[in-house]
Amino acid sequence: MTTAELIRIVSRSSPMALAQVERVRAELAALRPGLRTEVVPVTTSGDRWMGDLARLGGKGAFTKEVDAALLAGEADLAVHCLKDVPADRPLPAGTVFAAYLRRDDIRDALVHPGGLTLDELPPGTRIGTSSVRRRAQLAASHPHLECVPMRGNANSRLAKLAAGEADALLLALSGLERIGETARIGEVLSLDTMCPPIGAGILALQCRAEDTATIDAVTGLGDHATWREASAERMFLHVLQGHCNSPIAGYARAGADGRLSLRGRVFTPDGKRVLDAHEWAGALSPEDLGTATALALKRQGASELIAAIPH
Repeated sequence: MTTAELIRIVSRSSPMALAQVERVRAELAALRPGLRTEVVPVTTSGDRWMGDLARLGGKGAFTKEVDAALLAGEADLAVHCLKDVPADRPLPAGTVFAAYLRRDDIRDALVHPGGLTLDELPPGTRIGTSSVRRRAQLAASHPHLECVPMRGNANSRLAKLAAGEADALLLALSGLERIGETARIGEVLSLDTMCPPIGAGILALQCRAEDTATIDAVTGLGDHATWREASAERMFLHVLQGHCNSPIAGYARAGADGRLSLRGRVFTPDGKRVLDAHEWAGALSPEDLGTATALALKRQGASELIAAIPH
């Protein structure tokens, strides 16, 4: 067996992505003190494009160039936010996930310059978000608020908020923690108020399938409970075959006793219909739990609801 001495880590070049890479480098340094790492930053089409993601082919816009660098041998390891990796199709041929890091907080946070909570926002408040998941849930719970399209990484969205392009933002709590901006949070939203995206708070490490040296070096960073949750969630999304305009949300929980559950939700974009399922694995594998939860939603009409949404 060959042993990796240097691992080149490819990543999006945003401050958030680079902060994620630094977590991986720190954990690798603790696990393998003799190992060297270097960062290969790339700018993805998703980062350059500020329009509707669906016109770029959806979430894959954030991973395509990263995948290409990995497959071309320009890097050995890619660090992805799992929520940005499409689950309705397999990983690029020749690549595998070698590890999922211990999961961060999966909740969303409200950023408001005056420190108001969601319930305190006056009618007509402009919430900056392009997430169909957030827009549908806000339409259901707070229809008096107005969503204004806003893309870009968290730092650029915070700058747009400061420039007055919106009155408030909804951002992932884990992302705000990674870039050191938690002081801006007015409220951390409950999972009932804002159900998270599939794969929220999980960093996934992707390698070339034949690169056993790198896989062996990073596998030890993996967290078993996170692997179980991610496996259930991604199968759930795969079975539903949602597209990037589908408001789908959900999260799996591996309890301290080992019991695994999955809550899944599908919305119409206007939030007027909400399909909800909550299943426990029992003796099922994580993947079977994901399938069972998706089928429970399909019995409620999820496939027709998703098919009716333009994309």
